[in-house]
Amino acid sequence: MSIESCVVIGSGTMGRGIAQVAATAGLTTYVYDSNAAQVAGALGAIEKSLAKLAEKGKLTADAAKAAQGKIKTVSTLSAIEWPTVGIAIEAIYENFDAKVALYKDVQKLLPPASILASNTSSISITKLAAATDRPTQFIGMHFFNPVPLMTLVEVIRGLATDDATVETVEALAKRMGKNPLRCNDMPGFVSNRVLMPMINEAAFALMEGVADATTIDEIMKQGCNFPMGPLTLADFIGVDVCLNILEVLHRDLGDPKFRPCPLLKKMVDAGRLGRKSSHGFHKY
Repeated sequence: MSIESCVVIGSGTMGRGIAQVAATAGLTTYVYDSNAAQVAGALGAIEKSLAKLAEKGKLTADAAKAAQGKIKTVSTLSAIEWPTVGIAIEAIYENFDAKVALYKDVQKLLPPASILASNTSSISITKLAAATDRPTQFIGMHFFNPVPLMTLVEVIRGLATDDATVETVEALAKRMGKNPLRCNDMPGFVSNRVLMPMINEAAFALMEGVADATTIDEIMKQGCNFPMGPLTLADFIGVDVCLNILEVLHRDLGDPKFRPCPLLKKMVDAGRLGRKSSHGFHKY
């Protein structure tokens, strides 16, 4: 199955990035968000990102212009030409009920043969798929931030996902310039199952006064050769996102090692979400 048109649902950081790489790959790309102001802002952010890549020589000026022409932002589902859409990629926040409510609206319009994918970073693909009208054509397509620069896509197959869906999504990811790697449907998949306990432990170290945030990050950078420390990375991902993922891991795996650090909860309550709020473990 060849896909030439897609819908990206959600115009936040991940949705914008996914839309950009889809458009750069030549797909007619609809970016949907019910918040008209936010989706308009997403278009400006994508155009700025494409221009920056062109300036750095990572994309030709013609390619950047062509990608811009492939993007259509909409604030109503009815504004999308659904008969041409081969895949809808959901990229909203990590909440099962919110995702399922969205799927119920989207699946009424999405052609029966088309794929429904989720960019979820932790929620069960099998459970999400079971709440749709197309469990065989439902799949996890987990991109990494910043999407235009990160090459990995975790491809997560649910219990009912068929071979054709997996093969189509892998081919699409490669067309987008990504390296699709398969993993089984377990909470957090591979990336966040390994990463989040490290971020969580760094938060515990800070809370318990082992060292300050800058020192913790520098020790991990210099001692483990990481490009950024775990607390800086948490700020980049979003402290609220990290907390949500840890809560899913703790609940679904039932292992106390995934218990979220109380400091993460305090920071979210205080609105200290990281880069997006200009204050997290560090100030921006």
